[in-house]
Amino acid sequence: MEKRQRDADVNDTAPEDEALTIYDEQHMITYLRLLHAHAEGANWEEVAKLVLHIDPEREPDRARRAWETHLARAQWITESGYRHLLRGSATL
Repeated sequence: MEKRQRDADVNDTAPEDEALTIYDEQHMITYLRLLHAHAEGANWEEVAKLVLHIDPEREPDRARRAWETHLARAQWITESGYRHLLRGSATL
């Protein structure tokens, strides 16, 4: 298993695979930070800037898309994606 980076660079969109990916493994800390910020009611623009390192003033569409897809992926992992780890069927 690769070492997770606290501030790993993110793609413009998160994966949509039906299984966990290497990208997911590399961004688990990012996903946790997004979930925490969302639970705290943090402003999406601030989260995009601090967690995803995308400036929403310079790139509003990219920042919003990255925030939405990565948060959705983080939520998917907590709701059903984790089962792939339990079954040992993750693609990691």
